[in-house]
Amino acid sequence: MSKKPPLLHLPIPTHDKGFYNGFSRAVTMTSTMIIAIVVIWAVAYPEEAGRVLAAINGYILSSFATWYIYVMGAFVVVCGILALWPASGRLKLGLAGDKPEFSSFSWYSMMFGAGIGVGMLTWAVAEPSYNFNNNPDVLLGLASSGGADNITNAFKWSFLHWGISAWATYAVAGLCLAYFTYRRGLPMTMRSSLVSLFGRHLSGPLGHAIDVFAVVATVFGVAQALGFGVNQLVDGLSRIGLGGYLTLADGTPSAAGIIVAIVLIMGASTLSAVSGVGRGIKWLSNINMVLSFFVLAFLLVFGATTFGLTSLFQGLWVYILDLPALLFTVYEGGTETGDALVGWQGGWTVFYWAWWIAFAPFVGLFLARISKGRTVREFVIGVVAVPSLIACVWFSLAGGTAMHLEMTGEAAGAIAGATDGGKIFAMMDVLIPSAFLSWLMAALIVVLLMTYLVTSADSAVLVVNTINAGGYEGPKARPHIIFWGVAVGGVVAALLLIGGIGAIQTAMVIGALPFSVVMALMCVSLLKAVFNDTRRMANGVPSTVMPAEQAAE
Repeated sequence: MSKKPPLLHLPIPTHDKGFYNGFSRAVTMTSTMIIAIVVIWAVAYPEEAGRVLAAINGYILSSFATWYIYVMGAFVVVCGILALWPASGRLKLGLAGDKPEFSSFSWYSMMFGAGIGVGMLTWAVAEPSYNFNNNPDVLLGLASSGGADNITNAFKWSFLHWGISAWATYAVAGLCLAYFTYRRGLPMTMRSSLVSLFGRHLSGPLGHAIDVFAVVATVFGVAQALGFGVNQLVDGLSRIGLGGYLTLADGTPSAAGIIVAIVLIMGASTLSAVSGVGRGIKWLSNINMVLSFFVLAFLLVFGATTFGLTSLFQGLWVYILDLPALLFTVYEGGTETGDALVGWQGGWTVFYWAWWIAFAPFVGLFLARISKGRTVREFVIGVVAVPSLIACVWFSLAGGTAMHLEMTGEAAGAIAGATDGGKIFAMMDVLIPSAFLSWLMAALIVVLLMTYLVTSADSAVLVVNTINAGGYEGPKARPHIIFWGVAVGGVVAALLLIGGIGAIQTAMVIGALPFSVVMALMCVSLLKAVFNDTRRMANGVPSTVMPAEQAAE
């Protein structure tokens, strides 16, 4: 096989007139109907939908825990092989003369903003505190809940969920798409990543199904991030005095707050998506990276610096040492401790793995879109190592400061008693005694949150339209960008109004399962393609599309 040129053409049928001109109706209409049916059902029959979806969600988290654990571990292993294997690491995501389109700073900014920037503002403060009180080490009796011997464990488990595993998932999806698009000249859509396994069969129903899975997973995955973001944005807007009517007495968003936040986020993201990657998304990503570093610098100077840095280095050391076990350990029930471990793993680790897989289609396609001209090794290291380290720094400085303020009694329960989204604002209130300066910091965090939310949402809208259009972008997509901007906002608003963040989480977990199978196949497809291309190169057989053919595409 390695002596024959690879498949360099994968036709995807698209419509040639009307609203669907240039789009695959099989993919667009099917994914739209699936999402619409779920949302309409949830709104029309909220109690029945909640009961059924919760049952499905519980079944998936318990019955597919082993699958999720091992498939996520496989993503990390595949990334390591491709980066360390000399022959694969040198391969360029493009042709010989292709250069990166974006500077390294913009590249890192865009990948981080689209990846996990939104969740960081919520969970960097909240999750270490949760893990400080309960985690598998506590359940196994190896550490005490809320004790000094559990500090490192709190960060180790946070790093597991937000570090290498998450970014290896994005890297697999992005690398597959970039490899087959820039080297083979195939359309930048999910089905192209499986071409070394299924070949021309992907032009038909099989390929349509793969792209539909990707669109559904993307919409529900980004809805999860936006759901957390809406809660935090409403909390922030209320704290800076822009409408107390946005929240209820318990601190959660009111119906008006949800609608206002969705209109702000999706309106701005749709305008940004229409402007394209090179302008709106690029500049928003640069802005949120600069603001992120400002907040980090503030915490480094005025936060619990020693505690945070100690937690960072000790947590990273234990995390790296324990990573093989953390990646592949599946807890079993049958005893009181075993059942508690299974419950914790399902509610935290397996849930996160489903979330990152649901995020992978849109983050992966977006990463591929901005990574032409980079080598496989540069892509893997840049996508996996750098954002993972930044995430660990965020958790250590933000979460460490919050934890230290509560442990010393300085916060007096103010941080612990706040909502998850409000914990970062409560922490800043404790750190900054001046009411005016505290208000300024809260306003800055609101702006940062908005840029992260808009970057994630407009990236998702562009990706959904790219998949629906068979892998191509163009001016014909503008009506569809507006349509999907409204649709994503409608999904988030509807699910939040009828069931809160739990309804979105359930929909996301269900949508991620079929795409997890696709991603497992992507690993096999990519390894097979890289191996065969190195053989082709050794035998003098062309392994990439010719420049003229790529231009024609």
